[in-house]
Amino acid sequence: MCSPPPHSPEIVYSWVFNEFPSFVVEDSRRFISQETGNLYISKVQTSDVGSYICLVKNTVTNARVLSPPTPLTLRNDGVMGEYEPKIEVHFPFIVTAAKGTTVKMECFALGNPVPTITWVKVNGYIPGKARLRKSQAVLEIPNVQLDDAGMYECRAENSRGKNSFRGQLQVYTYPHWVAKLNDTQLDSGSPLRWECKATGKPRPTYRWLKNGVPLLLQSRVEMVNGVLMIHNVNQSDAGMYQCLAENKYGAIYGSAELKILASAPTFTLNQLKKTIIITKDQEVIIECKPQGSPKPTITWKKGDKAVRENKRIAILPDGSLRILNASKSDEGEYVCQGENVFGSAEIIASVSVKEPTRIELTPKRTELTVGESVVLNCKAIHDASLDVTFYWTLKGQPIDFEKEGGHFESIRQASSADLMIRNILLMHAGRYGCRVQTTADSVSDEAELLVRGPPGPPGIVIVEEISESTATLSWSPATDNHSPISSYNLQARSPFSLGWQTVKTVPEIITGDMESAMAVDLNPWVEYEFRVVATNPIGTGDPSTPSRMIRTNEAVPKTTPTNVRGGSGRRHELVIAWEPVSEEFQNGEGFGYIVAFRPNGTRGWKEKMVTSSEASKFIYRDESVPPLTPFEVKVGVYNNKGDGPFSQIVIICSAEGEPTAAPTDVKATSVSVSEILVAWKHIKESLGRPQGFEICYRKDMEQEDAAETIKTRGNESSVILTGLEGNTLYHFTVRAYNGAGYGPPSSEVSATTKKSPPSQAPNNLRWEQQGSQLSLDWEPVRPLANESEVMGYKVFYRQEGHSNSQIIETQKPQAVVPLPDAGVYIIEVRACSEGGDGTASSQIRVSSYSGGKITSAQSTLHTLSTSSSSVTLLLALMIPSTSW
Repeated sequence: MCSPPPHSPEIVYSWVFNEFPSFVVEDSRRFISQETGNLYISKVQTSDVGSYICLVKNTVTNARVLSPPTPLTLRNDGVMGEYEPKIEVHFPFIVTAAKGTTVKMECFALGNPVPTITWVKVNGYIPGKARLRKSQAVLEIPNVQLDDAGMYECRAENSRGKNSFRGQLQVYTYPHWVAKLNDTQLDSGSPLRWECKATGKPRPTYRWLKNGVPLLLQSRVEMVNGVLMIHNVNQSDAGMYQCLAENKYGAIYGSAELKILASAPTFTLNQLKKTIIITKDQEVIIECKPQGSPKPTITWKKGDKAVRENKRIAILPDGSLRILNASKSDEGEYVCQGENVFGSAEIIASVSVKEPTRIELTPKRTELTVGESVVLNCKAIHDASLDVTFYWTLKGQPIDFEKEGGHFESIRQASSADLMIRNILLMHAGRYGCRVQTTADSVSDEAELLVRGPPGPPGIVIVEEISESTATLSWSPATDNHSPISSYNLQARSPFSLGWQTVKTVPEIITGDMESAMAVDLNPWVEYEFRVVATNPIGTGDPSTPSRMIRTNEAVPKTTPTNVRGGSGRRHELVIAWEPVSEEFQNGEGFGYIVAFRPNGTRGWKEKMVTSSEASKFIYRDESVPPLTPFEVKVGVYNNKGDGPFSQIVIICSAEGEPTAAPTDVKATSVSVSEILVAWKHIKESLGRPQGFEICYRKDMEQEDAAETIKTRGNESSVILTGLEGNTLYHFTVRAYNGAGYGPPSSEVSATTKKSPPSQAPNNLRWEQQGSQLSLDWEPVRPLANESEVMGYKVFYRQEGHSNSQIIETQKPQAVVPLPDAGVYIIEVRACSEGGDGTASSQIRVSSYSGGKITSAQSTLHTLSTSSSSVTLLLALMIPSTSW
């Protein structure tokens, strides 16, 4: 026994065996009731001996409480024999559960052997959603519904016998509203009927309250099954009412307010004074709807006299006055009065009867051609006191003059309006409506506009039959747009065509009454789409929707390769080349080429098949064929349907041999620090004519396979190699080549590139200006050991703003520079050597004045000593002020 302490809300039970956290594991022999917390062991075993503690856990707070330990010992004074099941734990005789909740029913039995538990529903089936827990000791039914109610039976059985227990499951539902109350306003003296309706199990009962106090039956008050009726309501009945629906499991409330209206008649502002303008023979209704409680009584007067009802004049149930077939005699002021016990009110309406408006729309029917213009005139004959407004429609829809692309324009005059339609289109055809609106009436008329234009697109194009070069097509006629169709044009498109192209047909001319034709002269085995275009005297219309894509049947190819010619090739080879046949003309699958050739002057052809449709070359090799042997050659075509024709016969020679002689008299000459000139001679051959020469070169310490090459074309006999390293030994060989291959190499020759030019720039430049000349000198440049010797110097000078420099060459470190023109001169100096020009000195800038002379007394010696590569100096000259 667990004997748990008082608790709220639900708790969960478990048992600790000997010490925490070793828990008792439930199975078919051991069961913990979650209703009482008790632990049941149907058949004790030696392993069950020990200390047991009941652990209670609160499901909300997770607080835990442990019971005192209960020892279980094993008696040695006897052995328990087998016995039939004895149900120790079972659910109540009556189990009640709310709809939608989960029901758990427990059933456990003691016995030896251990009993087996089964469940049945008497006179029914266990719900499919039910689950058996804890070795079938618990039947759990989730989301219980009304049809789950009934008698349930738990059966315990072993080899010694069986036992059972039955209990009733009752499912109840709380009351739930089906119809609720709504706030209500009633006139004094009106009847009230309120109904509230609720469902529930057991069925709910109803009670009524007013302002929180139970409502009592009276002579005017009735309450039957949720229906409240009050006769002849008055102010004392106003208040807040509640309907209470309840069963033994719960109650729900519905509330509504009852307001009793009591007021003198009043009219809204828009009813107080109104003027009604109508035309003769029209119907007019003058509204009179006063607000008041109780409902006001309505009376009508015209002037001072009461309105008498007759066949034309009647007071409607809502109080409004209706006048049929109005005439001038009906003009005047009408007064409507509403009255109840609390007071009265009235409104006045003035009725004016005018002559009816008439309309003239011309022309009534017009036929036009696309691009033409037309004017429709709409004239109104109306009462002079009335304003008129004109509205234009097309096909029942208002014309939007701002969004019609300038096609429509409305021209308004005093009592008429013109609709101008410019550059008319097919879409502008239809019925045009003119509506004239006045304050008294509205009249309208229609005119029909028929537009002739090019045909519409023909209907869907169907491919009826296909052959190698023809396709039989049919289509549904195009809309003629009021001008008979004179002819149809058939067009086709394939992956090889530039868009849609007109195709030849049978018959050659397709007249407008025809709906089928045959396209001819199509290419076999090509995918085509077709469309049809209709023409009438006005023009050609839009094309039809393209047909489905179809492929014409296969046929033997008829197109031969073009431009059959020879190629270069190697010795003993016959190279035959051609322009491949386009896929458009291959006429079927399995397309290929047949290459036929024979030595010139012989009779038998040798044929070879080339299976690739994209092939453009065939090489025939025969060691016995001498170079430049002439052959007759032709190339044919074939596909899976058969062999096609051959091309015209052409003469092609076999490949020439590769060059046999090596170039002679090869020489290599150093040109600069990075360039070497290689020259050679070649003996002319009858066979193996060279197309050019290949020069192979490498550095002295490099292996032959590291050598680089450069090729020439034609009969060149020399080449300058550039981009070489300075002061480096190179080795060279030369050999001829052509399409057949390479000839033997020449003997190897060698040359060394020149040393690099001096890296030191001329320094310590000094100069003196004497009139239009400048005397310039500098320190000699001394090259390094790996640099070229200085052979002289170059003085570069130019006027500022000019790009080309003039050069003075000198062997000595001095020079005289002419300054013939006025302006600023820029001067620099470089050492020159066989390796090229060295580093430039720093630039100097000198001003020269045209016509001015500087005497020796006025000259100034200037010195520039710097290692910078670019220094700018402004030379200040001592010039007498009179020279300015």
